[in-house]
Amino acid sequence: MNTTIIPQALQTTQRRRLWKRIVTKYEFYIMLAIPLIWYIIFKYVPMYGIQIAFKDFSATRGIMASPWAGFRHFERFFESSYFWELLWNTLSLSLYSLLVGFPVPILLALLIYEINGKRMKKWLQNVTYIPHFLSLVVIVGMLNVFLDPDTGKVNQLLSLLGVDPVPFMRKAEWFQTVFVSSDIWQHMGWSSIIYLAALTAIDPTQYEAAKMDGASRFQRLLHISLPGMLPTIVIMFILQVGHLMDIGFEKVLLMQNPVNASKGEILATFVYKNGIQQGQFSYTAAAGLFNSVIDFILLILVNSWARKKTDSSLW
Repeated sequence: MNTTIIPQALQTTQRRRLWKRIVTKYEFYIMLAIPLIWYIIFKYVPMYGIQIAFKDFSATRGIMASPWAGFRHFERFFESSYFWELLWNTLSLSLYSLLVGFPVPILLALLIYEINGKRMKKWLQNVTYIPHFLSLVVIVGMLNVFLDPDTGKVNQLLSLLGVDPVPFMRKAEWFQTVFVSSDIWQHMGWSSIIYLAALTAIDPTQYEAAKMDGASRFQRLLHISLPGMLPTIVIMFILQVGHLMDIGFEKVLLMQNPVNASKGEILATFVYKNGIQQGQFSYTAAAGLFNSVIDFILLILVNSWARKKTDSSLW
């Protein structure tokens, strides 16, 4: 008897079940297809253009007809006088945002979850969610107004405390602190939603049993809430590390000025200024590809580490 007949029959049965499930629940698959098609068109198809990093791209010739340049643009970027400054500014700002900003939504979710009063809980949620929907232009405008050394409310408060006014937006050493703190304020409420969802999924009987055993609120938080959130925390940490170098250029660009440029110039703004504004497409494509490769390597390494240490990972 041929032993390959049984696996083939099993595969055929599985395919039939799959197609039957697709036909009977086609509405859900259509809903899934829409974002999937969008992702393929706008995320995967543009990857075709990565090859311009290895060419002397000319808009008149097009991507295919442009001559190959090999790794010349990468060598030019690595040997440039500003390479290490750009790399350090990007890494330091990203690590600062990760180390300081990542725990805040977790702590906020725990705080909201532990509040007993429904009105207070809803008020706190609304207050922390609203800044997420503000435009970055509005956020930076608010920073310029509130941190102005002459008329800003922050410096007026410092003056009342006997502290000299600080030109926060005009000093390079304050750039990263202002960026990270305002970013935390804007996104901590929205980012806490997924941690609140993880907390609500924990079995309430675990809290009741711990309370009967005499565990304090802090002990219940430490031994039930945090372990219950751990898989979600690990996944979110991996995703953030995977975008470590991709800090975004919009807010950084809006906050930049000639005084704080020594700390405010990062890889993303460099690519925008030299690629979009000056038309050095191949050169900045090489810089952007280097940025993406670093993110990809970090994602693989952190995911492998998380899978070994916590049994939670993206794959």
